[in-house]
Amino acid sequence: MKKEDKVLVVEKLVELIGKYPHVYLTDIEALPADKTSELRRECFKSEVKLMVVKNSLLRLAMSQVNEEAFAPLFPLLKGNTAVMFAETANVPAKVIKNFTKNEKKGEGKPQLKGAYVQESIYVGPENLEALVNIKSKEELIADVVALLQSPAKNVISALQSGGNTIHGVLQTLQERN
Repeated sequence: MKKEDKVLVVEKLVELIGKYPHVYLTDIEALPADKTSELRRECFKSEVKLMVVKNSLLRLAMSQVNEEAFAPLFPLLKGNTAVMFAETANVPAKVIKNFTKNEKKGEGKPQLKGAYVQESIYVGPENLEALVNIKSKEELIADVVALLQSPAKNVISALQSGGNTIHGVLQTLQERN
């Protein structure tokens, strides 16, 4: 690869790392061509950008963006590395899990090498389940809204279900005074 081409690849990787807050490193070595195409389709449907890159160029790009944050991932940059970029933290983990659900544990490809998710580092395939369970921003907002609505719904429900009872309680309170 010419030096000019390498510079362009690094610039593209720096742009992608800056654009997407979540980066997954995966191993897709020995994945048959038809399975690779299927994985690419799944990633496209899930709005995950999948790229196979040279480890040295990825390391250089990560160093240019934030060497301190990405440094724990540098030892993982060996062998075949595919990078998954995503806006939502758990989507690449879900793609990997769904893609390998019919494989024996630890043998399915793609296999998680490591991830930079929500400013945290996850190393090794044993962290895949933890990454799947990370809630996205939208899911967290929905949980908070549901929690905020719950007391109001309970009060309204109690008021609607016991209309006569409330009238009786109010009347009893009035008579006490």
